[in-house]
Amino acid sequence: MRIEQLEYLAAVTEHGSLRRASEAMHISQPALSEAVTKLEKELGTTLLDRRRTGSRISRQGLDLLQNMTEVLEAVDRLRQAAGQQSVRRRDLRIGTVNTASSSLLAPALRDLHARHGSGGVEVVHGRQVDIHQGLAEGSLDLGLVNVLPGDEVPPTLVADRLLDGTPVACLPVAHPLTARSRVTVDDLRAEPHVLMRPGFVMHRYAHRLFGGSLPGTTYATDGAEMGKAMVAAGLGISVLPDFSIVADPLVRAGVLTTRPIETDQTTVTLLMVRRRADRVPEPLRDLQRALVRQARAYRESAVAAPAADLTPVTPISSRARSLSAP
Repeated sequence: MRIEQLEYLAAVTEHGSLRRASEAMHISQPALSEAVTKLEKELGTTLLDRRRTGSRISRQGLDLLQNMTEVLEAVDRLRQAAGQQSVRRRDLRIGTVNTASSSLLAPALRDLHARHGSGGVEVVHGRQVDIHQGLAEGSLDLGLVNVLPGDEVPPTLVADRLLDGTPVACLPVAHPLTARSRVTVDDLRAEPHVLMRPGFVMHRYAHRLFGGSLPGTTYATDGAEMGKAMVAAGLGISVLPDFSIVADPLVRAGVLTTRPIETDQTTVTLLMVRRRADRVPEPLRDLQRALVRQARAYRESAVAAPAADLTPVTPISSRARSLSAP
């Protein structure tokens, strides 16, 4: 067994395919595949699921992933102790449904940079199911997802509750509905809408809100950031969690504003999701703590700013647990 074989397998896990791993490792795809095949023969197990659509780490490989990661981290510590500069550096890959980027993730990444300096962090936007799958397969290190009451995370993952919020109407500041302190479902139904695509929690919420009868004119997009940009461009209004809007630059610039939805008491909860692991790398642990600090700061600012139209909500019942930062 050679260290580079473990590094190659870790690269396939990190990048999600043999092709991307070979590009990242600057080795030909056949050579990388051959190295992993030899490791499989030596260990007597299948480490990759090889399909026409690409190769990914197998279930047996996932079972061994924690042990292999510990070996590689030990090798890195040995190299550092020996003064070598060629320490293997693994980028952190964060999957997000986009709604936490402005209020939590961006400032948390700033905190991480202040502690660890410039380093590799890749933020991947996707649907909940894609993020859950990426975490299970090892191609993502951390996920930020939204859930509605009754939603559960897969039992193989650990979820920490960051924020509870309420859906609000996202409006251009000059929109006629801003003259009201609250808007009704009928008010919303009469307007062109920017919806999230299927697979996002706010798409399911829109169907619940409108009783399965969506507004006649709609646009669909993959995430809150593009949704807010489309609202700012005058294409329609949108319904998003309050925590995805109040700290947004477009709100601070006086382009967008929000209004509560009358009679609606739905809770949207932002979860930080990760794999179960006995040992968490220091940068990932520090990022988790930074996200918790930012969530706590957000909650404190929300309590101190009632004019922001933020209303207290009742925590949902789920497997998620609250996390406090040191």
